Amino acid sequence: MKTLENIFAGKLLKVKAIKLQPTNPFTWASGWKSPFYCDNRKTLSYPELRTFVKIEIARLISEQFSEVDAIAGVATGAIPQGALVADALNLPFVYVRSKPKDHGLENLIEGELKPGMKVVVVEDLISTGGSSLKAVEAIRNNGCEVVGMVASYTYGFDVAAQAFRDANVQLYTLTNYEAVVEEALRIGYIAQEDVALLNDWRKDPANWMK
Repeated sequence: MKTLENIFAGKLLKVKAIKLQPTNPFTWASGWKSPFYCDNRKTLSYPELRTFVKIEIARLISEQFSEVDAIAGVATGAIPQGALVADALNLPFVYVRSKPKDHGLENLIEGELKPGMKVVVVEDLISTGGSSLKAVEAIRNNGCEVVGMVASYTYGFDVAAQAFRDANVQLYTLTNYEAVVEEALRIGYIAQEDVALLNDWRKDPANWMK
């Protein structure tokens, strides 16, 4: 029987939200070269898949966190997902900017959080974890408790795992690198010889191809 990780990985591959190009690498915003690119925003264009993501993230939150007062989405990718999940759970929703708005109220958090609220952060993708954990810091600085984070996908980098441990944040995801590679190999999206290259990249993505 397939796991949630494999089922969602297959759905992402089907709508081409996952791009695996071992011989023609992408360049990330960080400057890293990568044979792998994940664009979870594509799920929003497919109503059935969008609903799947909403239901499964809401289910994870209900199962893993006994008390939740609000949902926070990380701008910009997780704003729609977070809002959908908050609606499904009938909870307040806010989103956290990467930096304060440079005009008007200059908000970092958009929406209303009251001190003492227990918040679950929704994220679309975890790479190094830096931007996600900045959102956690902003919420904590607002006097609230971050009880955990749920993301659609994680690359599973060691640096991210350590960052989440250091920040004392529990992370749950719908799928991950291993499941995507497994499904991609199963359906013939990549060949067996590509797997070693992909795994080599994942061990040290910052220095791959340097």
